[in-house]
Amino acid sequence: MSALTVSRLAAILDAAGVGEARAVDGYEPLGGGTYNSLYRVRLDGGGRLVLKLPPEPGVPRMTYEGELLVNEGEFYRVAGGTGVPVPEVVRLADDSLLMSELPGEPWAGLVDGLGDVEHERLRGELGAYVAELGAVAGTRFGYPSEAVPTAGTWREAFGAMLEAVLADAERFEARLPVSVGRVRELVRGAVPALDEVTVPALVHFDLWQGNILLTGDPGARRIGGLIDGERMFWGDPLAEFVSLNLFGEPEDDQALLAGYRAGGGDTGFDEAARLRMALYRCYLYLIMLVEGVPRGYPPAQSAVTRRTAGTALILALGLISTTT
Repeated sequence: MSALTVSRLAAILDAAGVGEARAVDGYEPLGGGTYNSLYRVRLDGGGRLVLKLPPEPGVPRMTYEGELLVNEGEFYRVAGGTGVPVPEVVRLADDSLLMSELPGEPWAGLVDGLGDVEHERLRGELGAYVAELGAVAGTRFGYPSEAVPTAGTWREAFGAMLEAVLADAERFEARLPVSVGRVRELVRGAVPALDEVTVPALVHFDLWQGNILLTGDPGARRIGGLIDGERMFWGDPLAEFVSLNLFGEPEDDQALLAGYRAGGGDTGFDEAARLRMALYRCYLYLIMLVEGVPRGYPPAQSAVTRRTAGTALILALGLISTTT
């Protein structure tokens, strides 16, 4: 965890124009992050901010993880112009991201207390928000951070993203169920399907329930915010369905699809669309399999990831091989 001291916090708040106007009542670390460090900053009078700090220089990281705060700041800036609830960026700098704290608790911690009706309604609400994000158009494909170079076409940008994670797998000697060379060979025939994507869309790419805040009383909860947008990129809106249903198909979540359609999203998933989604699954599963090495995950956690994401990677590559 990147350490936060009183003096460092004071400097960040002063640079943001907050320090002189509001006294700090205290701060504490927030859990949940596996790469950046997260803190809640309490201000006199009851206000709260969230501060995110990157790892110290020299900490091993995957290629795409360079300047993740740039991606997250971009996501909040752009999504903030829609009806999707996201934090407001107070200040983004090379060494920190300061933002407003949204109300609510992570959906992941409330799952057991949600009834079926409430769950279905919330999934529909989420689907509408996802459609709204996917309707936002950018100017270049890829990560705003340029940790992996952006491009004018989705085929070029995604190809660079995929190659970066494969190079990381080789660099960190990650244990994969399929060789890097075999992955390259299998996806080569599928990348022409990416040419159907001609407009860069806003993609969060990490919308599991831990990154969705819920507010309100039991039975009447609403989505209070989408957070942790550091993995965002400009690309194919269909890529969003990968994290929304990590090891399943979009049809497994009919309430989400209904909300997505109601929000203007297209759920006519033809063969080319399913091929593209298989590519995005491969990309995310590869990230999951590789990131544990530089982050030093314990053996038991790595074994679970190899069993789940490794198996899912083989299935996605199998779909690609039979489709192309």
